[in-house]
Amino acid sequence: MSFAQEFKAFAMRGNVIDLAVGVIIGGAFGKIVDSLVKDIIMPPLGKLLGEVDFKQLYINLGDKTYDTLELAEKAGAPLIKYGAFINTLVDFTIVALAIFVAIKAINRLKRAEPAAPAEPPPTPEDILLLREIRDALKK
Repeated sequence: MSFAQEFKAFAMRGNVIDLAVGVIIGGAFGKIVDSLVKDIIMPPLGKLLGEVDFKQLYINLGDKTYDTLELAEKAGAPLIKYGAFINTLVDFTIVALAIFVAIKAINRLKRAEPAAPAEPPPTPEDILLLREIRDALKK
């Protein structure tokens, strides 16, 4: 089998296609979660915490001070952007929660499937002999 034929056989298997669809949907879901965190969750949370803009939270490791994060970045100052890290932690928590809920729902559906009835155990030999004796006595 040639390399191209092997690759085609590999790529057309169901698991690979399912994985590709999952990656595409996951990427789109990541963008939705990112927007949810940055545009909907963090602004009210910042308001509750005293007008804090999490995107602007940083620690300047340089000697010069800057009024905004953008100015510090343009100047090339060494920064620890802990506000962006907090946003990423919230993103991760939401994605992890969504995956947990999805897996929990899938597991619930799997449990709902009725189990196949077990085959009855084979009849013991002594019972078979007793049945033969019974049938012989009836005759």
